[in-house]
Amino acid sequence: MSVAEIKMNDSDSIAEITAMEHIFSSQKDAYVTQAEWDLSERKKRLSQFKAAFLANKDALVTAVSEDYGHRSRYDTLIADILPTVAQFNYTLSRLAKWMKPTRRSPGLLLAPASVTIHYQPVGVVGIVVPWNFPINLAIVPLITSIAAGNRAMLKMSEFTPKTNQVLKKIIESVFDSKDVAIVEGEMALSAAFTKLPFDHLLFTGSTVVGKHVMRAAADNLTPVTLELGGKSPVIVAPDIDIKTAVNRIMLGKSLNAGQICVAPDYILCPRAKVDEFVSEYRNEFNRRYPAAMDNDDYTNIVDDRQYARLKSWLEDAKQKGAKVETMQDGSSCDDQKHRMLPHLLLDTNEDMQLMQDEIFGPLLPILPYDSIDDTIRYIKARPHPLALYIMSFDNATQQKIQRETISGGVSINDTIMQVAAEDAPFGGVGSAGMGHYHGIEGFRTFSKSKTVLKQGKFHSTRFVHAPYGNLIQKIILKFFLR
Repeated sequence: MSVAEIKMNDSDSIAEITAMEHIFSSQKDAYVTQAEWDLSERKKRLSQFKAAFLANKDALVTAVSEDYGHRSRYDTLIADILPTVAQFNYTLSRLAKWMKPTRRSPGLLLAPASVTIHYQPVGVVGIVVPWNFPINLAIVPLITSIAAGNRAMLKMSEFTPKTNQVLKKIIESVFDSKDVAIVEGEMALSAAFTKLPFDHLLFTGSTVVGKHVMRAAADNLTPVTLELGGKSPVIVAPDIDIKTAVNRIMLGKSLNAGQICVAPDYILCPRAKVDEFVSEYRNEFNRRYPAAMDNDDYTNIVDDRQYARLKSWLEDAKQKGAKVETMQDGSSCDDQKHRMLPHLLLDTNEDMQLMQDEIFGPLLPILPYDSIDDTIRYIKARPHPLALYIMSFDNATQQKIQRETISGGVSINDTIMQVAAEDAPFGGVGSAGMGHYHGIEGFRTFSKSKTVLKQGKFHSTRFVHAPYGNLIQKIILKFFLR
């Protein structure tokens, strides 16, 4: 969307988009005219960035909580601050190795030439940041982008304005806007942002919006990394103790009140153990979050819109026959604070909205099954999930499920923590996304892998020059086509 496409009475949007386009142009110019950042420059910038980030970590924790109406301090420390600092440390310690050209085999046909792969910055990277982890999901990809030598622009969520301001202060204390910049705005600016001719665009958000982002990027042939979501299942295998399974599942569904793209979306539980699962889940939740409606360790739903969506889905499920189990007697929702405790849902069916779309909150359907083959068939009949969770200590069961299903990632006897594996790629498949970041894969996502073939004084390809049909060429063809 350009300025010309906006209604002329929307002066604020026009001004925001004009300013954004100016920043983009200045970053493009800087990429073209200024020298590429060497290892020393990249490490210096990342070290300064890390220092500024740590100096403002308490302000960030406070800002996120204010944006949510209340967010657990430890939810922010564990899921936003800690992994971001770990990413700084991990990247700084490995960047020299990542930047080194890698050798590849030229093959017998091109011998004795050398082939190397050189990693160069792609240019200007666009990063679209969601509201659920606005620190982690802004700074972690930005660290990797800077490590690859790129300029970057971040489009922050309009639902986290206080967090955005602290992040903006941090970034502006370290970077000129021609190198790294944050932009803010609502729908018109978001649409215009994704239509800018970035050299790479990373979007984290819903599958529905991801489709629009990909369409917008297509006009510029902009490569995209889409970190989406979907319905991530948990298979509770027959061999595992229910108490253990619940203990491993609860963090993934309670952290940030389940507002996580890799949060368990539904449970596949042995039919005979469903009642035990419900009872154990309630007991464990109340042990971890006593007086949960007023417990500071539990996080609110981010805003009224998301809270209303979850309540409407809950009511839809009830009207269509679902049995709802709550964590305590009396109300498990606070409309004023938009706080919602976990609700376990039994007797669900495919007509219910929460069985069709990613839940992204503390509603948890429990689906009974009779055999592991039933769970595999159920998962394979639906779009590939971003995460698949297996609760089992039986190696044969683990291997069978891994072998016969496809997902962005798998976590066995844990939930959500696979995202914290710094040295491993993170990304979806199918409707759960495409591409990867984290690890060396992230560095390569934001780099151009350039092949360099180098011939010496002995030039082997002279044997295949015209005129054709000589004896050496016949021998070569006969050898290589055997």
